[in-house]
Amino acid sequence: MKSRPIFQSICTAWLLLLLLLITGSCSGSKKIFSSLEKELDVPALNTGFNGLAVYDPELDRMIFEHNSSKHFTPASNIKLLTFYAGIKTLVDSVPGIFYRVSGDSLIFSGTGDPSFLNPKFPGSPVLDFLKDRSENLFFQPVPFNDPPLGPGWAWDDYNYGFSAEKDQFPIYGNTVRFIVSGNDLKVQPSIFQDSITYNPASKSGPNIKRELHRNQFSFTPGMGSEKDTLEIPFLTSNRLLIQLLQDTLQRKIVLLPEKKISEEKKVVFSIPTDSLYKRMLQESDNLVAEQLLLMVSQKLTDTLSSKTAINYLKMEFLDDLPDEVKWVDGSGLSRYNLATPRSMVALLKKIKNEVPQKELFSLLPTGGRSGTLKKQFKNQEPFVFAKTGSMSNNYSLSGFLRTKQGKILIFSIMNSNFTVPSSEIRTRTEQLLEILRDYK
Repeated sequence: MKSRPIFQSICTAWLLLLLLLITGSCSGSKKIFSSLEKELDVPALNTGFNGLAVYDPELDRMIFEHNSSKHFTPASNIKLLTFYAGIKTLVDSVPGIFYRVSGDSLIFSGTGDPSFLNPKFPGSPVLDFLKDRSENLFFQPVPFNDPPLGPGWAWDDYNYGFSAEKDQFPIYGNTVRFIVSGNDLKVQPSIFQDSITYNPASKSGPNIKRELHRNQFSFTPGMGSEKDTLEIPFLTSNRLLIQLLQDTLQRKIVLLPEKKISEEKKVVFSIPTDSLYKRMLQESDNLVAEQLLLMVSQKLTDTLSSKTAINYLKMEFLDDLPDEVKWVDGSGLSRYNLATPRSMVALLKKIKNEVPQKELFSLLPTGGRSGTLKKQFKNQEPFVFAKTGSMSNNYSLSGFLRTKQGKILIFSIMNSNFTVPSSEIRTRTEQLLEILRDYK
């Protein structure tokens, strides 16, 4: 009979302990959320507009929201949409070219693959294939419905490597590489060597500028012997493509009229698709992002059209996002793109369900270790795996955070229209995530 009070005492003690743990946990969370609110209200962030959404997959609910339903300019966070489009539609290897053989003729077409002769990627089997074939080579363009530059892109960015033109058959990353060493200049591909005018040296350093409407370049060397490599986009055209291919392959190639790809087409694969994803996400490569979206369209409809791909993906896979995403390009270069923090979190949940965590974290920039986050979150054990998005007056960061307790959170921080330097916003973003790291 005396055992009953003892049993009740033990139960009461356990209940009290559990209550203390829950109360302590809630108290700790409230303290973290209070710190987040204070950090979001600092003067630097208040020069613009900011939002934050944090989701706990274990609890299956949002644990913190601040302007999470408001739309922001996501910049390169749009590449997460392009990544999701790729993993939902593309196979493990990138189709490099489509081709068919007719008698002694080999007729090939582009697929949108951005890796061909691109210095950012290893050698492609497509080059060896075209070199080794004994047939006469014919290039046949396919219907390509996109303009070279995307909607809402800044026209005066045309001279910067991040604004390379889209094309059905990118080659050399659609840029010219100028390797500068003092007054010396090495040009790749060399076919552009005769398209350069030389100016007297300048004290401000080397400079190369392409004329707006033609592939003519002006080179101003810097004083001294500094070395640099500059990448300038060239104006794409089928005629230029043929010249570059002939110069590289040392073979004649005939340009045919545009035609839809034949149903009896064969394919030569180039590189693993993950190589494109990693380059796009870690280095925020805009050309890769745009071409991936075109390849998604080609897979779905046999037509290269960014708009077609976006409309299909939004209708089939993204109609359940909390808020509609205004999505107009693959890279996020356009200021027409708009997204909310809670929709970016919902997108990341979808991605997490498609890609194993270890593989996903290896593709994303890692704080203090790789990609566009390499110089942030230094001297710490990696705990942020996320996609950056930046353009003038806008900075976003969306991805995954590992807390000190090992819990994985999904977050999206978005800042638009601020007037302080971007470096200050990045610092504030780091501080927000360091606070969130203590969440249990």
